[in-house]
Amino acid sequence: MSNRTFTMIKPDATAKGYTGTIINQIIEAGFTIKAMKWTKLTTEQAGEFYAIHKKRPFFGELVTFMSSGPIVAAILEKKNAVNDFRKLIGATNPAQAEEGTIRKKYAASVGENAVHGSDSDENALIESDFFFSKLERF
Repeated sequence: MSNRTFTMIKPDATAKGYTGTIINQIIEAGFTIKAMKWTKLTTEQAGEFYAIHKKRPFFGELVTFMSSGPIVAAILEKKNAVNDFRKLIGATNPAQAEEGTIRKKYAASVGENAVHGSDSDENALIESDFFFSKLERF
Protein backbone atom coordinates (compact mmCIF):
# COMPACT_ATOMS: atom_id res chain seq x y z
CA MET A 1 0.00 0.00 0.00
CA SER A 2 1.27 3.45 -0.94
CA ASN A 3 0.93 6.59 1.10
CA ARG A 4 0.49 8.73 -2.00
CA THR A 5 -2.43 9.43 -4.27
CA PHE A 6 -3.18 11.69 -7.21
CA THR A 7 -5.93 14.25 -7.63
CA MET A 8 -7.12 16.83 -10.11
CA ILE A 9 -9.39 19.74 -9.36
CA LYS A 10 -11.46 19.69 -12.53
CA PRO A 11 -12.42 22.55 -14.89
CA ASP A 12 -15.90 23.00 -13.37
CA ALA A 13 -14.49 23.58 -9.90
CA THR A 14 -11.65 25.86 -11.03
CA ALA A 15 -14.10 27.95 -13.12
CA LYS A 16 -16.38 28.41 -10.11
CA GLY A 17 -13.50 29.54 -7.89
CA TYR A 18 -13.47 26.48 -5.62
CA THR A 19 -9.77 25.71 -5.98
CA GLY A 20 -8.63 27.29 -2.72
CA THR A 21 -11.42 25.88 -0.60
CA ILE A 22 -10.92 22.39 -2.02
CA ILE A 23 -7.16 22.54 -1.38
CA ASN A 24 -7.86 23.77 2.14
CA GLN A 25 -10.26 20.87 2.79
CA ILE A 26 -7.61 18.43 1.54
CA ILE A 27 -4.98 19.89 3.89
CA GLU A 28 -7.41 19.96 6.83
CA ALA A 29 -8.05 16.24 6.22
CA GLY A 30 -4.37 15.58 6.95
CA PHE A 31 -2.96 15.30 3.44
CA THR A 32 0.40 16.83 2.56
CA ILE A 33 0.87 18.21 -0.95
CA LYS A 34 3.96 16.64 -2.50
CA ALA A 35 3.55 18.17 -5.99
CA MET A 36 1.05 20.59 -7.50
CA LYS A 37 0.54 22.48 -10.76
CA TRP A 38 -2.06 24.63 -12.48
CA THR A 39 -2.35 23.56 -16.10
CA LYS A 40 -4.76 23.01 -18.98
CA LEU A 41 -5.05 19.68 -20.76
CA THR A 42 -5.21 19.56 -24.54
CA THR A 43 -7.83 17.29 -26.08
CA GLU A 44 -5.06 14.81 -26.87
CA GLN A 45 -3.71 14.86 -23.30
CA ALA A 46 -7.18 14.40 -21.81
CA GLY A 47 -7.78 11.48 -24.19
CA GLU A 48 -4.49 9.89 -23.18
CA PHE A 49 -5.12 10.37 -19.46
CA TYR A 50 -8.61 8.84 -19.67
CA ALA A 51 -7.73 6.18 -22.27
CA ILE A 52 -9.00 3.49 -19.89
CA HIS A 53 -12.53 4.79 -20.65
CA LYS A 54 -12.06 4.95 -24.44
CA LYS A 55 -14.77 2.39 -25.22
CA ARG A 56 -17.30 3.89 -22.84
CA PRO A 57 -20.12 6.04 -24.27
CA PHE A 58 -19.14 9.07 -22.16
CA PHE A 59 -15.48 9.15 -23.32
CA GLY A 60 -15.87 11.96 -25.87
CA GLU A 61 -17.83 14.13 -23.47
CA LEU A 62 -15.26 13.46 -20.71
CA VAL A 63 -12.34 14.45 -22.94
CA THR A 64 -14.12 17.62 -24.09
CA PHE A 65 -14.96 18.57 -20.50
CA MET A 66 -11.48 17.87 -19.12
CA SER A 67 -9.86 19.99 -21.83
CA SER A 68 -12.37 22.84 -21.46
CA GLY A 69 -10.47 24.83 -18.85
CA PRO A 70 -7.64 24.81 -16.33
CA ILE A 71 -7.16 22.07 -13.77
CA VAL A 72 -5.01 21.71 -10.68
CA ALA A 73 -3.07 18.44 -10.56
CA ALA A 74 -1.55 17.30 -7.28
CA ILE A 75 0.18 14.41 -5.58
CA LEU A 76 -0.99 13.99 -2.01
CA GLU A 77 0.56 12.07 0.86
CA LYS A 78 -1.04 10.55 3.93
CA LYS A 79 -1.20 7.08 5.47
CA ASN A 80 -3.73 5.05 3.46
CA ALA A 81 -3.86 7.92 0.95
CA VAL A 82 -5.95 6.36 -1.84
CA ASN A 83 -8.75 5.09 0.39
CA ASP A 84 -8.81 8.15 2.65
CA PHE A 85 -8.93 10.49 -0.33
CA ARG A 86 -11.76 8.53 -1.95
CA LYS A 87 -13.73 8.96 1.30
CA LEU A 88 -12.93 12.68 1.38
CA ILE A 89 -14.15 13.32 -2.16
CA GLY A 90 -17.31 11.22 -1.91
CA ALA A 91 -19.37 9.37 -4.50
CA THR A 92 -19.04 10.25 -8.19
CA ASN A 93 -22.69 11.28 -8.17
CA PRO A 94 -22.85 14.28 -5.81
CA ALA A 95 -26.48 13.47 -5.00
CA GLN A 96 -25.23 10.20 -3.46
CA ALA A 97 -22.14 11.68 -1.79
CA GLU A 98 -22.01 11.91 1.98
CA GLU A 99 -22.46 15.30 3.63
CA GLY A 100 -19.21 17.21 4.01
CA THR A 101 -17.43 15.48 1.14
CA ILE A 102 -15.85 17.58 -1.60
CA ARG A 103 -18.27 16.37 -4.26
CA LYS A 104 -21.30 16.96 -2.05
CA LYS A 105 -20.16 20.54 -1.51
CA TYR A 106 -18.78 21.48 -4.94
CA ALA A 107 -19.92 19.07 -7.68
CA ALA A 108 -22.85 19.88 -9.96
CA SER A 109 -23.43 16.46 -11.53
CA VAL A 110 -21.91 13.07 -12.29
CA GLY A 111 -20.12 14.63 -15.28
CA GLU A 112 -19.04 17.81 -13.52
CA ASN A 113 -17.96 16.28 -10.24
CA ALA A 114 -15.28 18.79 -9.17
CA VAL A 115 -12.36 16.43 -8.47
CA HIS A 116 -10.62 13.30 -9.65
CA GLY A 117 -9.10 10.85 -7.19
CA SER A 118 -7.05 7.78 -8.01
CA ASP A 119 -8.88 4.49 -7.45
CA SER A 120 -5.82 2.37 -6.62
CA ASP A 121 -2.18 2.66 -5.60
CA GLU A 122 -1.17 1.48 -9.08
CA ASN A 123 -3.27 4.14 -10.82
CA ALA A 124 -2.07 6.81 -8.39
CA LEU A 125 1.49 6.18 -9.57
CA ILE A 126 0.52 6.05 -13.27
CA GLU A 127 -1.52 9.27 -12.98
CA SER A 128 1.19 11.04 -10.97
CA ASP A 129 3.77 10.08 -13.60
CA PHE A 130 1.51 11.51 -16.31
CA PHE A 131 1.72 15.00 -14.79
CA PHE A 132 4.93 15.19 -12.76
CA SER A 133 8.60 14.48 -13.31
CA LYS A 134 10.71 13.19 -10.42
CA LEU A 135 12.17 16.71 -10.07
CA GLU A 136 8.73 18.17 -9.38
CA ARG A 137 7.96 15.92 -6.41
CA PHE A 138 8.87 16.63 -2.80
